[in-house]
Amino acid sequence: MRLGIVGCGLIGQKRATAAKGHEVVLVADLDTARAQALAGKTGAQVAQDWQALLAADLDVVIIATTHGSLAPIAIAALEAGKHVLVEKPAGMDVEEVAKVAVAATKAGKLCKVGFNHRFHPALWKAKEIADSGALGPMMFLRGRYGHGGRLGMEKEWRAIPELSGGGELIDQGSHLIDLSRWFLGDLELAFAATPTLFWDMKVDDNCFLALKNGTGNIAWLHASWSEWKNMFSLEIYGRDGKLMIDGLGGSYGPEKLTWFKMLPQMGPPETTVFDFSGPDLSWDAEFADFADSIASGRRATGDIEDALAMHKIIAAAYQGAQP
Repeated sequence: MRLGIVGCGLIGQKRATAAKGHEVVLVADLDTARAQALAGKTGAQVAQDWQALLAADLDVVIIATTHGSLAPIAIAALEAGKHVLVEKPAGMDVEEVAKVAVAATKAGKLCKVGFNHRFHPALWKAKEIADSGALGPMMFLRGRYGHGGRLGMEKEWRAIPELSGGGELIDQGSHLIDLSRWFLGDLELAFAATPTLFWDMKVDDNCFLALKNGTGNIAWLHASWSEWKNMFSLEIYGRDGKLMIDGLGGSYGPEKLTWFKMLPQMGPPETTVFDFSGPDLSWDAEFADFADSIASGRRATGDIEDALAMHKIIAAAYQGAQP
């Protein structure tokens, strides 16, 4: 496929590297030097701007900009007849993302959202185990995601609500919400707190959520920009066992999955450990899955409808957050 990339920062670079077997034809970025650097690595040409990029003969447009630009560019790309991979959160709020979903339906094109965490091997394996019924009826899920922080973080674009649409809830919290829905199905908000506990910024630096569904399943989530050391943990509990995912590789620690199988007599469970330490291949797996969905016509794994459901939870959390 012929690809165009709008936004040539770290995530745009990751997307270009992951699109193995496909041709990156055009790139665009407000920072011309950054666009030229990515073009040099991929053999692409630099478009004058994203509008010029959309006018080209492309199959897919990848959008990896700051949050405020995601939805407008995605809508324009869909209207131009391109399939779209837009980074999460796909827009600033429910209204923006709903418009993207409508544009995708009208265009008859796929709009994939960058939920790469689903494609981490430990999480993918956990989903296979959960879907097999080996855990028995699902009970609850507990997730934690934390960023160690860095000097000057309060001055970055993510701390500016006009550019980000929110703080840690919309940043790492959005991944936890998406994973919770992936394992437990549709969820609604039961409780939220979105305080700013450490950083001098106008957005939340921590979020605490309780989500629930109609069958009694609960997801308890905490995402933090004041974790001090990067970490990721997700635990999925069924009546017959538990899955625990630790780490995402790199600074988040080695990625592994532990499967605890409950015994009829109770007591210490039988334990199986899957070691997924190594390079982060979630980006490669996600793009390969997207390419397959385009070729087969099936729904993309983690699409604009999933992002819309996620945003409805985020909106409810910000509107009803406890002080």
